Amino acid sequence: MEKGPYSLSCNKLGSGGLEGADADEKEKPCFEKIKPNKYYVVMKGEKLRSLIINNVKADKLKGMLAAKSRSDMLKLWTVRAVALLLMWAVAVQMRLLGAAVGSTVLKLRSSYSLPPARIYKNNGYLMVSSNGGLNQMRSGICDMVAIARYLNVTLIVPELDNTSFWNDHSQFTDIFDVDYFIKSLRDEVKILKELPPAQKKKVESESLFSMPPVSWSNMTYYYNTVLPRIKEHGILHFTKTDARLANNGLPVEVQRLRCRANYRALRFAPDIQATAKKIVHVLRQRGPFLVLHLRYEMDMIAFSGCNEGCNEQEIDELTKMRYAYPWWKEKEIDSEKKRKDGLCPLTPEEVTLALRALDIDRRIQVYIAAGDIYKAEKRMTSLIAAYPNVVKKETLLDPEELKPFQNYSNRMAALDYYVSIESDFFVPSYGGNMAKVVEGHRRFLGYRKTILLDRKVLVDLIDQYKNGTLSWDAFSILIKEAHMNRMGNPAWRSVVRGKPKEEDYFYTNPQECLPQVARPSTNF
Repeated sequence: MEKGPYSLSCNKLGSGGLEGADADEKEKPCFEKIKPNKYYVVMKGEKLRSLIINNVKADKLKGMLAAKSRSDMLKLWTVRAVALLLMWAVAVQMRLLGAAVGSTVLKLRSSYSLPPARIYKNNGYLMVSSNGGLNQMRSGICDMVAIARYLNVTLIVPELDNTSFWNDHSQFTDIFDVDYFIKSLRDEVKILKELPPAQKKKVESESLFSMPPVSWSNMTYYYNTVLPRIKEHGILHFTKTDARLANNGLPVEVQRLRCRANYRALRFAPDIQATAKKIVHVLRQRGPFLVLHLRYEMDMIAFSGCNEGCNEQEIDELTKMRYAYPWWKEKEIDSEKKRKDGLCPLTPEEVTLALRALDIDRRIQVYIAAGDIYKAEKRMTSLIAAYPNVVKKETLLDPEELKPFQNYSNRMAALDYYVSIESDFFVPSYGGNMAKVVEGHRRFLGYRKTILLDRKVLVDLIDQYKNGTLSWDAFSILIKEAHMNRMGNPAWRSVVRGKPKEEDYFYTNPQECLPQVARPSTNF
């Protein structure tokens, strides 16, 4: 039996997309089968007409729904397009905003990478003329920073000594990074490269009040004696800067500012810094290295009057040099007594014996931080035989790389200073200014190994070894025992009341700036 058109039209109606309860209501008859009977062809006209009308309505409804669907899709794509445009616009705005914020943050970071300036009532201007060698001037500059800060005065960038024996005409900017020095301390003290125009005119038209501050003074002296003079004259000139602050008895904030000036603010000039770093890099590539601050230059031997190991001709040459300089007061010197008292620089031969006795690996690089060694071909023989890897800056760099620094003793000393604080071991043969300041700097950097040779003990043991009283093994054991606690270990600075030259120098052991250690017990 053929299916009537009712099932087809019902299927079409059922697929028209009606939703909800109405859909269930209208689709329900479509799932009922039309039972065939003899009357199905001669249906009543009304029922047939009703079915036709219903079929037409279904087609219209389907068309309407299709049109609505197309309209909805168009609206959906429009919404999506608008949403994408909005998202793009927001992204662009956020990017622009991010760039602006990033720029602002960068500026803020840049401006706060260095401390903000301290605002204070200026009591006047302090000009200073540093004196001595590089490290003597370095310490003095740090003292001047502390003095200027606590007197609330403006410090003018110090002049370096151009009249010393070494005849070096380098100025502050040739040795140190002057801009960094000024900016890094601006939260403590105002520092200018030169006097302001009004004060400069005053100095040119009037006499400048100058004075050497009293050595080893405390802050009371500066408050009661120096500050009134600054207020009176407006500008004060210090003619000397070496050892003008006491080692001890100063407020801890003064001591810490001395440290900050020395270890943070006094950065070497970029060309010195770069060259020194290259020397360290070359040494590190080759292995560990020991810096030997060997004070055995001709002027050192002549002025100290120490002539151990020199022949008669050399002694005569050194004595003539000492007498040629009237400013050197000590002329007649008992070399043997001075040596026995441990007051002479150790000779290259004596240093060699000490290093061997301390079991320093003969393969280590020994960097000589010094000027030209007196009679080097003869006096350095034993050291080179014991330690074949003896080097100096002149052998590590090309001549062109050192050319800007040659003939400038302070610039060459600055290179040695940097290498010294970076070395695996630092061994000074004499307790001069560089030895003292480098020792303190290495303590500040984490108690880096510094072998402080006891010259008095050493020369006594060396003489016993040489005359056969001590065997090598016994000599070595005694040397090790004598230096067990002389390796730059944490320690308290010694204090000798009324005799500052006999106590530990502040910059040798700046304990106020170092991790605290227990004070030695006085109980027995």
